[in-house]
Amino acid sequence: MEFLTQDEAIQVDAALLSSKDKFSTRLAIYALRCLKQISQSEDIIIEDIKPEQVQNWVRNDSSFQENIEFDANFDSFFTQLLMASLNPLKKASEAENIPIQNLTVKQLIHWFEQESKQNLEQD
Repeated sequence: MEFLTQDEAIQVDAALLSSKDKFSTRLAIYALRCLKQISQSEDIIIEDIKPEQVQNWVRNDSSFQENIEFDANFDSFFTQLLMASLNPLKKASEAENIPIQNLTVKQLIHWFEQESKQNLEQD
């Protein structure tokens, strides 16, 4: 599984975001992709995914096996990363008034741009 497609990377790079916010946007896009897979395999909505389900998915996905063998804490780290990504995903889905699994890359980027703009105005 790719972290980001070339098109997604271009869209994020073109966004009016700081480097930190671009990183967060990239992470949210990748997390959404992973959470969609977990959601489908567990037959639940993304909002209901539990850390144990993420950890089991990581342990059972062959693309992660090398990382798990290299670092015994990888599955825990990756689980925390995906679970933390739920917060901005939930906020973006609420702003768009759609379920998380229906968010598009364009909508996520737009949400991060709006958040960044608000943060700048508050400072």
